[in-house]
Amino acid sequence: MKHITIITLISIFLLSCGSDKPKSTEEIIETDDVALIQKKKDELVTQQQNINAQIRDIDKKLKEIVPDRNIPLVTTFTAKSEEYKHYLELQGSVETKQNVVITPESGGFLQNILVKEGQRVNKGQLLATIDDNGLAQQKAQLEIQAELAKTTYERQKRLWEQKIGSEIDFLQAKSNYEALEQNVNQLNKQLGKTSIRAPFSGVIDEIIAKAGNVVTPGQTQILRLINLDNMYIETDVPESYLTSVKNGKNVIVEFPVLGKTMESQVRQTGNFINPANRTFRVEVAVPNDEKNIKPNLTARLKINDYTNEDAILIPQSIVSENASGEQYVLVVENKQGSKAKAKQVLIETGKTQDDVIEVVSGLENNAEIIDEGARSVKDGQTVRVTTKEEYKG
Repeated sequence: MKHITIITLISIFLLSCGSDKPKSTEEIIETDDVALIQKKKDELVTQQQNINAQIRDIDKKLKEIVPDRNIPLVTTFTAKSEEYKHYLELQGSVETKQNVVITPESGGFLQNILVKEGQRVNKGQLLATIDDNGLAQQKAQLEIQAELAKTTYERQKRLWEQKIGSEIDFLQAKSNYEALEQNVNQLNKQLGKTSIRAPFSGVIDEIIAKAGNVVTPGQTQILRLINLDNMYIETDVPESYLTSVKNGKNVIVEFPVLGKTMESQVRQTGNFINPANRTFRVEVAVPNDEKNIKPNLTARLKINDYTNEDAILIPQSIVSENASGEQYVLVVENKQGSKAKAKQVLIETGKTQDDVIEVVSGLENNAEIIDEGARSVKDGQTVRVTTKEEYKG
């Protein structure tokens, strides 16, 4: 009985203690008791004020112990003048002026094709022949008649020079001989058209027609002849570069498909502005010693349109602009150890290439320019110069 009484007393004590446990903020809000909620708010405001006062005391002490703690970290680099070449980047395609599909000058049956695809031929070499429809026989007969007429003419000429015979006989013999000679020459021209010859030296790229086909003058395609020695790239340049892109300008040529890069020059600039797109035509010579550059191959061109022998280049990312639209960068001055003052310097910029920009004026050579951290620094602010590794760490 005594034990039951003790247990009962302990339970009552614990229950009474539990009832004195402070309520959470959520529980107080759920009571909808205005006085209780206001009291809780006042307690929290007092706690916040006490915490803020403690934070101020800690900051004050830290500033005394570590005075450089709030000085911003920056990295710098030294401006150095160097040669700067700006390139106009364009795309073009490979061309050759000696890429032709040969058609016949005479109609008839295609007798023979005397070359093969891939064969290299010389200028004037016989490529194919067309049936002459008896022109060779006519020529042979005319040549016999012309030979006889020549003999007659020469005899009449000698007689006439000796004052023998009539002038009319001499003139008729001369006229007959000259007429037959012209006819022979005309047949020679017609027979020449039945022989298809190479207009230039090159490679037979494709044989289109077959022996035995009937061909039509100027229409039937016989074969394609290409010369890969004299290649060039053609591209269109905006008219705004008319004064800077001229003959002799250096060009870097890239062939993405071949994985090949070479240096060349502008060999010709057009004299006509295309009104449709306001561009002018440019040709860039392409050496093709390995014969792996083909017509219509895509190429990327970098034309050197501007060169400055004494330029200062800086990253575009550090250039800022003030309310007046003026560009500026931050440099460091009065440097003592790692600490220095940031100074705003107005600049004028020129050409850009990739992620760098040319500074035309405003920066002196060897100026120490703020790089990392430049966006978080103000004019006249004290900064601490560090390494890129420490800054990123």
